[in-house]
Amino acid sequence: MNNRYDVFNKLCLRQVSLSEHSSYGIGGDADYYAMPETVEQLLTILDVCRTYGMEFFVFGMGTNVLFPEQPKRGTLYVSLKNFADFRINGTKWFVSSGMPLSMLSLAGLTSGTSQFQFTYLLPGCLGAGIYMNAKYLDDQMGSKIETVHYVDLSDPTLSLQTIRAEDCQFSYKHSIFQHKPWIIIGAEIPISEYDEPIQGGMSEIIRKYKLLNGKLSSLSMFYRFFTYEIQELQNKQFAIPAPMRNIDRYRTGNRHFEYRSCGSFFKNNYNAGASIGALVDKLNLKGTSRGGAVISPYHGNMILNLNRATASDILYLKDTVSEAIHRHYGFIPEPEVVIVQ
Repeated sequence: MNNRYDVFNKLCLRQVSLSEHSSYGIGGDADYYAMPETVEQLLTILDVCRTYGMEFFVFGMGTNVLFPEQPKRGTLYVSLKNFADFRINGTKWFVSSGMPLSMLSLAGLTSGTSQFQFTYLLPGCLGAGIYMNAKYLDDQMGSKIETVHYVDLSDPTLSLQTIRAEDCQFSYKHSIFQHKPWIIIGAEIPISEYDEPIQGGMSEIIRKYKLLNGKLSSLSMFYRFFTYEIQELQNKQFAIPAPMRNIDRYRTGNRHFEYRSCGSFFKNNYNAGASIGALVDKLNLKGTSRGGAVISPYHGNMILNLNRATASDILYLKDTVSEAIHRHYGFIPEPEVVIVQ
């Protein structure tokens, strides 16, 4: 298939429910939806959209996105979660942006490096992790990568470009990508500890992931998949490090995978002297509900889709938290979740 329009029409699906591609389980039917698997397919989609003047929205696994019940008509929603490639070049990995962050922890486990233990059970894909500078405790993505490959949508040629990590303006849950019309394609990651090649160890796991065809936007399926693969590695005599076991206990203890959510809704404001979750707890807002949504009784910085919640239900509780924190603590918390209009 040589014609770019034929490629576009084959990739572009019609009337796809965005709720199936969001960990919130919220979102109406998109007029158009695509899930490219290669750079060539992605660039073809972007080029044809530009030719037709067609609006598009690019996202990853949908684990940090709140979609509307009525998506904008005529818009193409492009998920990169099948854009998952993993290549080894000496002591460097090249990982494409759709690779689940949690896959890095398994790759590290099978290759003898502890660099990515913090990504275990961290929902989302690499591109989103770089965009948001995803973190857990003292580790963050910006400190692990060397270069990022991206496409600048303002460039008429849509050519691949590269930026060094030190130029990405990484800080707490922030990067340069939040302020530029750039789409992250992948990243090169230097490996400081390295025992043996991992291609054989990871290729089967990645193959099984791709066979699921994007279904790991569901947090319950996401959890089952990665805990099963960890058990399989343990059966092959890989020792599961204590930090990864602790992550499992922490996340399951806070019911992270039991209900539909996008995890932490707000970025913490450390000038406040406490996390957003702690402030919500002090304000006695945990358990507050609206429609099918509720502020998690287990973690104050999570708003759950408990029973067929709508985007409006989630946003009502988001405003409830924002207004209460502003009234009592003098600042408005910044959402971490991307709210799509």
